[in-house]
Amino acid sequence: MKKLKTITEVRKDFWESHSQFKSEFRTRKRQNDYSTDIQCTFVNYVDYLHRGGLISDSLAQRVTL
Repeated sequence: MKKLKTITEVRKDFWESHSQFKSEFRTRKRQNDYSTDIQCTFVNYVDYLHRGGLISDSLAQRVTL
């Protein structure tokens, strides 16, 4: 996997990597509009990317669903 440098790239990669949630994706939803399962999975995904060195510290702190 390549390094991700923007919030948009992280979000896009999350939705592509987690097809089980694809039916709930909406472009106009905000983070709190998604189910708890999706929110928790996203947090774990960001942590995975950060620990693996695929996103920077600052991006890991800023990115939201």
